[in-house]
This record gives sequence, structure tokens and C-alpha cells, in this order.
Amino acid sequence: MTGEEAPRPSRAEAEALAKFACPACGAEANWHPGRQRLVCPFCGTESPAPPDADFAAKEHDLAAALAAFDPAHAGWAAAKRQVRCQSCRAISVLDPARQAQNCEFCGSAQLVPYDETAPAHRPESVLPFRVAETDARDRLRAWFGRLWLAPGALKRRALTDTVRGVYLPYWTFDARVEADWTAEAGHYYYTTESYVDNGQMRTRQVRHVRWEPAAGHVSHFFDDDLVCASVGVHPGLVRAIEPFPTGELKGYDPGYVAGWVVERYQIDLKGAAERASAAMRAKLEAMCARQVPGDTYRNLVVRADWSGQTFKHMLAPVWLLSYDYGRRSFQCVINGVTGTVAGEYPKSPWKIALIVLGIIVLVVLFGAVSGR
Repeated sequence: MTGEEAPRPSRAEAEALAKFACPACGAEANWHPGRQRLVCPFCGTESPAPPDADFAAKEHDLAAALAAFDPAHAGWAAAKRQVRCQSCRAISVLDPARQAQNCEFCGSAQLVPYDETAPAHRPESVLPFRVAETDARDRLRAWFGRLWLAPGALKRRALTDTVRGVYLPYWTFDARVEADWTAEAGHYYYTTESYVDNGQMRTRQVRHVRWEPAAGHVSHFFDDDLVCASVGVHPGLVRAIEPFPTGELKGYDPGYVAGWVVERYQIDLKGAAERASAAMRAKLEAMCARQVPGDTYRNLVVRADWSGQTFKHMLAPVWLLSYDYGRRSFQCVINGVTGTVAGEYPKSPWKIALIVLGIIVLVVLFGAVSGR
């Protein structure tokens, strides 16, 4: 229409766009990991992936961000509904039409609506799912098959039928450090010592330590150190499936999370920065310790100068399995990009007892042979 204002979409059309309606049948399309496109679950029609031309994840100055919250990074850029699990306390972000029956993280049915007490962080970047659900189940079956100490009944249960895909919130941190260290380097040396054993004179080697002053310098850049802002997945499992390929980040678009559950950020920037700082300092001390010459060391002192501290936030995909065995609950997690698997499982007391018994028998046999 030349010279006229283009017509605005109706409310119904706007809602259809927000829900990523299938262009063929109108049903809601979901992000498909295998095809890397939006796919209609009913008729199979594919829609293009969200545009992502020349995206580069933006690094934010950490000190400035800690001084003031930027409301531009709040909200989800699309209508969302949030529920909180009364059992594990995870907050799930859902599409408005989705009715959650059980918690995606622990399986509990104790879900209640969650009203925000503070604006939600809208991630600027996302790693879309690449591992398809069938692949995730195959990897879980293979993992369960390698569990020697698991009860036999566990391997016979169809646990992979309840695997769910979720996006976990993450903070990433960068920092440059220049550090000088001093320490006392210990060098082992040995002397021969005589002693009496059952009336016989014997000798033995005794170890001593010669201490010398040592010093050095470490220059290092911490790139994308990860801090997961989830409470729904056990921290040890999350660390076991890291890292995520942050070099492949896409610009956040609601299309990437269409049809998927997203956990809300539950560790704020200040808390995440404190965790990242503690982890970086521990890694730095370990790097300095490795430079100390000799066989051992003591009194290590590290003087560090930190600069270029930045952060960004992103969503990372995982496949999650939560199950009960006996009176205990367990989780298994799969990295939705690399396919790395980590999990918890019950141990069979009978199998452990057999292993212990076998070790005792071997020790007794070895002692009998050595005594001849």
C-alpha cells in the first residue's frame, strides 16, 4: 500500500507468532535438535531456524554490572508462565499453554505458580539442543549397561522412557591475571640408618627434605569459566558434563526454546561472581604450585593482579532423568550438545560384599605364597 501505513497484526496473529505456529496446520512448532529447525510435532512441517547472522556474544563489564542492574536484560521477550517445585525448589519457565504435571527436575507433582519477586534475566545467548531424544536415550542405556555395582533390577527398568530436555541458566566469566608467587621448595634426599630388628642389625633408607626459597610468575586468561545458576540439577552432575562449547553460542531467540522447559536464574550475578572468583583463585594457586621446583613445597604465597573481568549469561541444554529406587532419589544428566553423560545410581550391597570378599581372598593367597 503505497503511502499508507502497513496494517498491524491482530492480537490473534501476534499470539500465533509468539507461539511459532506451523505455517501448514497452525499447531505450535517446537525446536528440533536433530534438524536444527522449528518442526511441527503434528504434520512435520519445518520452519527456518531463528536468524543469527554474525552473532558475537557480548561480554559485560563485571564491576559496572555489580554496581547497577540493567532492566534491559529482564524478561523473556515472549509470554511465559513460571512454576516452582515445592520439593527441589526449581523454578521452571514454561510456554503459557503448557500444563506441567510433574517437576522436570525431580519428578514431584508439588508444583505451584511462581510470581516473580525480581525481574528475570533474559539470556542474551543460547546453545540450542543438538543431541536428539533418541540419541540421549541410547547414551543412557549404554551408561546404565556399564554400571557394574548397580542392582540387576535397576538395569531391567525402562528408566530412559522418562528422559526430559531442559535448558539450564548459566553465567560465564572471563578474567586476566598476572600473579607473582613465593614458596619454599622441598627437595628429597636419603640417608642410610642402622637399627636392630629381632636381635639382628639391619639398615634402611630415611627420607629428608632440603628446603630452598623459590619464586615465579604466572600469566593466565580465564575464558568462559562456567557457573550454573540452577538448583534443579545436582551441582556435581552439572560439573561432570561440562564444558559446553561456548564458542558456538547463538543469539537468544524464543524460537530456540519453543516447546522446551527453561529453568529460571536462581543464583544472581553477585553470588555467581563470588563462586567464579573462588574457583579462579583455586585454579591460580594450583598453577603456581605446579611451578614450584623440587618434590614438595610449603608456605606458598600468591600475589595476584586481576583485570578485564567480564561476564555473559546463556542457556545450556541438558537431557535430564530423575528416578526413585528404594527410598532414595537419583538423577542422570546428558550434555545436550556434546552428549557427555553423568549420573547417580544405587549400589548393590551384595556386589560390594563379593568384591570385598574377593580382595580378602587375594590378600590371604598372596600372604600364603609369600610366606613359603
